[in-house]
Amino acid sequence: MATTDTTAPIPTTLPGGRRHTRRLLTRGILPRIVLIVGLIAFMAPFYWMFISAVKTPQEGARFPPTLIPETWVWQNFPDAVNFIPFGVFALNSLILTVGITIGAVVSNTLVAYGFSRIDWPGRDKVFYLCIATIFLPYPVIIVALFDIFGRLPAFGIQGSDSWVNTFLPLIVPAFFGNPFYIFLLRQFMLGIPRELSDAAKVDGASEFQTFWRVILPLTSPAIAVVLIFAAVAAWNEFLLPLLYLHEQSKYPLAVGLAFFTSEHDVAYNLLMAASTLVVLPVVIIFLFTQRFFVEGISVGGVKG
Repeated sequence: MATTDTTAPIPTTLPGGRRHTRRLLTRGILPRIVLIVGLIAFMAPFYWMFISAVKTPQEGARFPPTLIPETWVWQNFPDAVNFIPFGVFALNSLILTVGITIGAVVSNTLVAYGFSRIDWPGRDKVFYLCIATIFLPYPVIIVALFDIFGRLPAFGIQGSDSWVNTFLPLIVPAFFGNPFYIFLLRQFMLGIPRELSDAAKVDGASEFQTFWRVILPLTSPAIAVVLIFAAVAAWNEFLLPLLYLHEQSKYPLAVGLAFFTSEHDVAYNLLMAASTLVVLPVVIIFLFTQRFFVEGISVGGVKG
């Protein structure tokens, strides 16, 4: 006698409603919640710095602290500029930032071009050796570098017998490349079709003309990323200026603010106002260059 199986088949997929709900949670709501939480976590220090900058000294010392100032004291910002030699520190930071950024852009683009567009024996091995230096801790070589810069002549710089206590140890190394920037630019240049370089050489262009007129314009998004990284790092640099510069008149903003915090009775509302002014240029640079930043980070080539 034949028997029939009356057991209903087990569904292998979720019902439409549940499947849509799960997709909505995993692709829509959950990522947004994570991003919002991350945004709040990253923005909290900046918010606290800003509201501390516009409080009165009495309100700033109050406990528990107020999340919204009772009195908005905008005068703290001009007072902060006069409270410390802000103009001198800002000028020093600007000089260092411009010099280091120029060195980073010039040196790394040339080195990356040699690693990506020119065929020469042992090129890849040298590139791997260059990238391996990323894993070398800077404190390992900092003593040796200080000794080297302490022995180099100051080229007639008044008040200095060596490179120490000058801007040279901070700016000159930027002209010798950075392994991370070289890697970023090389990977971007490898995405540019080689036919463009071959066509330029067929037309009689030299290697430098090919680099300057063909490759360099196409690499502008990656160069913008290097420029942003180098400028922000130079503007915020603290350890190296503290190590090499011994006079207050040569301090950048990062060292100058820390110096006044440790050596003087500091009004913290003015210190927070000065810190806000230090951070503001970095925020403005990123807001105006974020499109190039995103485009340069996503390694790619030209679209046909």
